[in-house]
Amino acid sequence: MTVGARDGAPRQRRDARRNRELLLEAAHEVFTEHGLDAPLDVIARRAGVGNATLYRHFPTRAALVDAVFRDSLTGTMDAGERARRASDAWAGLTAYLEVVFGTLAADRGSNDLMTTRLRGVDSLEAVHEHNRRTVDSLLRRCRDEGTVRADVTTEDVLFGLAALGRAVPALTAATAATAATAADVPDAATVPDAWRRPLALFLGGLRTAPAPPLPAAPLTAAQLGEVLRELGPHRTRASDREPDA
Repeated sequence: MTVGARDGAPRQRRDARRNRELLLEAAHEVFTEHGLDAPLDVIARRAGVGNATLYRHFPTRAALVDAVFRDSLTGTMDAGERARRASDAWAGLTAYLEVVFGTLAADRGSNDLMTTRLRGVDSLEAVHEHNRRTVDSLLRRCRDEGTVRADVTTEDVLFGLAALGRAVPALTAATAATAATAADVPDAATVPDAWRRPLALFLGGLRTAPAPPLPAAPLTAAQLGEVLRELGPHRTRASDREPDA
């Protein structure tokens, strides 16, 4: 009996670790696909565990979100540190925002995290504050170097980036959808880098000097319509799309 108890405890710990890993993998998939408001029971079902197991490991949604995205948030802060060390402030700012927007385009969960506020996620609060300090520091240097308009504030830029960032998943989904149904859609506008054009247009408005030509192809009328549809309130929720187990 004593031996059985000793044998059982390590196995229980292994099972618990495995369940946690399965939940983190499933949560990352579901959050990436559907955003942070995805139902938690969808995550549990995809992980192959019960709701009670999920809540035993992660008592709140914030705890689960923090565990899933901590590494990617740290990566964003690392990019900010590199940008601050750039000898050319404008080059540092644009390189940093390319990293940020690449993440926003690839992962809907990260997009929700970085463009909104979610209480209780400590690592998120840290990255929001780090992002603000990074943008503020680089903007001040850009103004000193004469590359950015003197009347542009940090809040101006953060507001514009948040608004643009929220549209990135819809832009990515819409260009992919129209590419699948229309043979004449430009290839350059169907890749995940479609966000580069509106970002460049936004950044060009900050400059004191004429901006370079815009990257990527412009949206077609069909693509714009699809983007606006994706942004609409009638978007299907994750619970409606997830097949039953």
